[in-house]
Amino acid sequence: MRAEIISVGTELLLGQILDTNASYLAQQLAELGIDVHFKQTVGDNDARVRGAVRLALSRADVLLITGGLGPTEDDLTVASVAGELGRPLERHDDIAERLRQFFALRGRVPPESVFKQALIPAGAHPIPNMRGTAPGVHLEHDGRELFLMPGVPFEMYGMMEGYVAPRLRERTGSAVIHSRVIRVTGEGESAVESRIKDLIGGSSPTIAPYAKLGEVHLRVTAKGAPDDVARQLDTGERALRERLADLIYGIDDDTLEGVVGRLLADRRATLAVAESCTGGLIAKRLTDVPGSSTYFLEGIVAYSNDAKRDLLNVPPAVIEEHGAVSAEVAESMARGVRQRAGSTWGLAVTGVAGPAGGTATKPVGLVFLGLATADHVQHRRLNLGEEAGRAGIRFLAAQAGLNLLRLRLLRSDA
Repeated sequence: MRAEIISVGTELLLGQILDTNASYLAQQLAELGIDVHFKQTVGDNDARVRGAVRLALSRADVLLITGGLGPTEDDLTVASVAGELGRPLERHDDIAERLRQFFALRGRVPPESVFKQALIPAGAHPIPNMRGTAPGVHLEHDGRELFLMPGVPFEMYGMMEGYVAPRLRERTGSAVIHSRVIRVTGEGESAVESRIKDLIGGSSPTIAPYAKLGEVHLRVTAKGAPDDVARQLDTGERALRERLADLIYGIDDDTLEGVVGRLLADRRATLAVAESCTGGLIAKRLTDVPGSSTYFLEGIVAYSNDAKRDLLNVPPAVIEEHGAVSAEVAESMARGVRQRAGSTWGLAVTGVAGPAGGTATKPVGLVFLGLATADHVQHRRLNLGEEAGRAGIRFLAAQAGLNLLRLRLLRSDA
């Protein structure tokens, strides 16, 4: 079964509000095992709403339409759909009576415009609205089903869960569509895709890559009975782990900082961070995780050379000889913050975030990471380029620093 979602509202086209309704409906349809091939967004315009409905009827079995069901002049969805289907609007006295009672309970007299909501297309079934005034509309037309619901999310959720979903479940049985997101960092989209190219484009489960800043998401999707879907997702995840190994840092809603935190907590290890170009971003990401006080001891933003010297004991001679953006300074910062905090690990970052400050030998996007334990210190050089901009360079540097620590924590077990 194929479904199409139509969101009605000029405010959506203007970007004044986000279309969270379409996202919610798509998730609900996936739980019902119904494929969504298209979504449309259309303004409050009769001809355009009709055109959207006409197009959707040509390619979908089920139409879910939200928005434009209220009492105002621009709430024209019901009339537009009725006109496109050639069905006159009919007044339902029971709806009108419910509207009168709704206002009477609140000590108010309903304006005449409210009763516009009692008009629904001939042959349609009203969908009760237990959370507002505008009823929904359920239509069957040429073997297709249309469900019209208000744009107010709270009201629409009630109709979807109480009426639409049970109705559709009768037609779909127990089938579901579920996805699992495999989160990868440490290599770019093209490099990751080259490792799994033969796995992409298959059927059940399907695997599709999506590039994000500093990471790649691989969405594994399967359709069928719940138990079969779970097995298919497990099979897809195993295949990806065989190819990508420790490039995979998490699943679904995992964050890199959350994964690093769990690794530290599991090992009863602690961390202190010294940051220059990232300005505290690594510390912020780590402390955004609830419970991070069990493993995160201290964060120092040592932006100036004097701060690196005074707070982290970086020798002035090292800065003078190698420059603040160097492997030597990154390692010294990591040692210094670890000794200062008495932590198991010390992580440091220094670099040129731009847009100014770069030179021929140290361009914008050059970053050095330092990682220290009591008996070992290492560094990593990154050439992030200037294309990502200042904010992008800072994020990528923080991402790389967290990932360096993650990999060391994993390998410390071996």
